[in-house]
Amino acid sequence: MEKIIDGEKLNIPNHVAIIMDGNGRWAKKRLMPRNFGHKAGAKAIEKVCEDAHELGIKYLTVYAFSTENWKRSVEEVSGIMNILRDYLKTCIERATKNNMRIRIIGDRTALDADIVEKMDELERVTSVCDGLNFTIAINYGGRDELRRSFKKLLEDVNAGKVDKDITEETISCYLDTAGIPDPDLLIRTSGELRLSNYLIWQLAYAEFYFTDCLWPDFDMDELKKAVKYYNGRDRRYGGVK
Repeated sequence: MEKIIDGEKLNIPNHVAIIMDGNGRWAKKRLMPRNFGHKAGAKAIEKVCEDAHELGIKYLTVYAFSTENWKRSVEEVSGIMNILRDYLKTCIERATKNNMRIRIIGDRTALDADIVEKMDELERVTSVCDGLNFTIAINYGGRDELRRSFKKLLEDVNAGKVDKDITEETISCYLDTAGIPDPDLLIRTSGELRLSNYLIWQLAYAEFYFTDCLWPDFDMDELKKAVKYYNGRDRRYGGVK
């Protein structure tokens, strides 16, 4: 989809994935504890959903908590989970008001029952919404996703439910993101230049945009910069133009 942004005609990516990095550093610069930064980061998520919808982005996927984040201090992990609880409590009303469909990907087995219950409710209630498709990755890791997907696929092959001639489309149907198009653009904040085990199958042909902006400071101007960068890329998917 094309749209005029700041007087410039731009092609809007259909699906944007974000690695929201820098909450801890943002808090440290303000001489505050890390969870102060995570709270600010949660607020930034709300705003970027509005901005993405305004620009015409159809799918937005954010990396909220990775399978590796359990290695952090008990205090920080506990704080993040409580922030998640608060976010989920208010998210149903906000999502339905904004006609936003929410999906949550990742392994839920390690999460507390009350969190999983709210996740299930949020997905169920917003399943009828047809505005922004917002996906949150919680206790998610790309390699873990492939492991879980391949395990389920193998079970179905052995049970005769799936043909043994496995295609890329078959694998995609077993991923957490089944039914969601692959991202066109990946944004990572805070200046880090790595994927950190995020959507490693789905990002095969995405364009990557890295910014020094810390996540709580990410706003519409930063999102526009990423979209403009995306428009400067020549997407050939391995072919020649």
